[in-house]
Amino acid sequence: MFDERISFKEMCAEFEVTPRTLRYYEYIELLQPDREGRSRYYGPRERARMKLILRGRKFGFSLEDIRQWLLIYEHHGNEAQMRTFVRNASEQLAELEKQRSQITEAIDELRALRDETESGLG
Repeated sequence: MFDERISFKEMCAEFEVTPRTLRYYEYIELLQPDREGRSRYYGPRERARMKLILRGRKFGFSLEDIRQWLLIYEHHGNEAQMRTFVRNASEQLAELEKQRSQITEAIDELRALRDETESGLG
């Protein structure tokens, strides 16, 4: 029988995370690998969860937001999870737009100050 599970080391390599990160996600119960003795194995469910975790982190969502999405899926299904994601994504997009505006303003101010300082050097 084909085993779709991968080892701890393979999971770290596949998702390019450190062992510490993977252990932390287990510790806070975002992932729940199968255990055989001291070995851990990750099946399709855990790999899908890991993809969602990493995507969420990439977009700036907190681990608590991600935990809620995972719990919603488990208790209420895919549609409820997607509705929550859409709401959270809209909020996060607004926050990222605000941050982009602040960064653009800081870049413009720093550039102007640099240019002013440089021209004073004569």
